[in-house]
Amino acid sequence: MPAEVRSLQVFDRKVFPKSDLFPASYWRVCESYWMLVDRVKVGCCAFERHVDFQQDLRADECNPRRDGSLYISTTGILPRFQGQGFGQLIKQWQIAFARHHGFTRIVTNTRKRNAAMIALNRKFDFRVLRTGPRYYSAPTDATVVMELLLK
Repeated sequence: MPAEVRSLQVFDRKVFPKSDLFPASYWRVCESYWMLVDRVKVGCCAFERHVDFQQDLRADECNPRRDGSLYISTTGILPRFQGQGFGQLIKQWQIAFARHHGFTRIVTNTRKRNAAMIALNRKFDFRVLRTGPRYYSAPTDATVVMELLLK
């Protein structure tokens, strides 16, 4: 396994519940970016280009292609750096990235109990598309699917 995938998995374990961790195979599919502050890994995000999130609706758990849609599959800030504005900074960068690369839409999802991420997305004008019950496990939780249409 490439060292970068291992680093992404280690980071994932520090930020998210065990049940939410991505397998190495998924990290290889995603386009991942580190947030570095003074050469320290503070945060990370990962995308899939031209993809719509529909795993909560489809039995095959496959997200379909959708031209112009950027799926943000993960955004995380290490716990010791949370509450310092890095989440807002990475969200601004994600939106700038999408615009720079000509995307017309961003879609993402999060646990319903992740009020901080939902509030952050709303701050940047993401709207709730739907809430899917019992999407997450350990602990069981709904998913909130959000979208930002870019002009």
